[in-house]
Amino acid sequence: MKKALMGAMVLMLIMVMGLSGCGGANTDNPSSSGTEPKQNEGNAAKTDGNGTATGGEAQKVVFWTFVDAHQRFYESMADSWNKAYPDKAIELEATTIPYDDMHTKLLVALQSGVGAPDLVDIEQSKFPNFMKGTPQLVSLNDIVEPELGNIVKSRVEIYSKEDTYYGIDYHVGATVMYYNKEILDAAGVNPDDITTWADFESAGKQVLASTGKPMITFEGNGNWSWWPAISQQGSDQVDADGNVTIDTSVNVKTMEFFQKLVKEGVAAVAPGAGHDTEEYFGYMNSGSAASVFMPFWFMNRFTDHIPDLSGKIIIRPMPAWEEGGNRSAGMGGTATSITNQANNPELMKEFLTYAKLSKEGNLQVWKQLGFDPIRTDVWSDPAMKESNKFTDYFGDDIFDTLLSVKDEIAPVHIRERSPEVFDAVRNKAMPEIFINMKEPAQVLKEVQSSLK
Repeated sequence: MKKALMGAMVLMLIMVMGLSGCGGANTDNPSSSGTEPKQNEGNAAKTDGNGTATGGEAQKVVFWTFVDAHQRFYESMADSWNKAYPDKAIELEATTIPYDDMHTKLLVALQSGVGAPDLVDIEQSKFPNFMKGTPQLVSLNDIVEPELGNIVKSRVEIYSKEDTYYGIDYHVGATVMYYNKEILDAAGVNPDDITTWADFESAGKQVLASTGKPMITFEGNGNWSWWPAISQQGSDQVDADGNVTIDTSVNVKTMEFFQKLVKEGVAAVAPGAGHDTEEYFGYMNSGSAASVFMPFWFMNRFTDHIPDLSGKIIIRPMPAWEEGGNRSAGMGGTATSITNQANNPELMKEFLTYAKLSKEGNLQVWKQLGFDPIRTDVWSDPAMKESNKFTDYFGDDIFDTLLSVKDEIAPVHIRERSPEVFDAVRNKAMPEIFINMKEPAQVLKEVQSSLK
């Protein structure tokens, strides 16, 4: 009787979570609403003793994501998979669910052991929530380890626990400089002469004096004007052991330098306080600032929201903090994982390998999503220079820039406390430093103390 009552309570909780909506989030891609997915209805295909499809009806595969573009990508990959492997055909039931709702719903389903999908996207900052205790996700070591020589290893390490890989990212998220060459030309500045942040400051003063425009913008309530810059220097918000490291000397000096740029007028705080706001899009579209550093996935913000700068924006490496230092950092990300409730985990591994680890799958990540694929061997493929909306906007040398920093893309630490640390930086540290202009050392010390 007690077991029946508990089962009913779990099902009611899942239904309640499914009906709740929690809005969006500060992620690497905008979330989109979608219809609720159906419960996983069991194995529709014949399988052998190892759970591998052997023919018959297509295997039904339930996939959840919070990004509609990701849904379209997997639907496309499922179509091409079925043509290539008709004896292992899948029937993909993909659903886009709002960001917070999907992650909460997934957590409840995994904890209760009922109602989880076969495949699921989990955003980087949420992933630590699914690593607590014994992960309810399937180990991917047997498909990831053979490809470690071809991929950016940090893009799978951030989704691991105790040497076990549980997710595969869509992209590297390499942070780059987006320069408005029209403004730089007017000021007589050559972006290829900017190799260090000291060079950047000097060039910024020249741009300000010549055009009256700031060289760069910083976020007033985000993580992207802080995390890549400290990551370049081997620092982070948490260390490898999960300890909070917000107020390290490197972090303090970095933010003191950036705040100084704001005080000098070389930098400006982004309208709307973030780089993903309509106010900021309008500001940049009117040519109001000469540059911004953001991850590679920010390209689609330019193409989709800042149309008037097409042909004017070029992509270059970040300045290093010292000669020979790192000129990029891998930022943001979303992993696709297989849940331990998947009907056919071996088939899911084969399909995930096809979509996310194969060379063709990585080419499709660029062609369909405009991301920097985790397989670096495709970066030099001629297909990366083929005309599309990104090469039309930024030029066909995009991946030439990425190849030049391939070995300088600093990794980050994602640990159990990361989500609360990210929130503290976004909502407390950055507004105080960039909007209220308080002393960075004191602000970071206070935020560090609050997290202890």
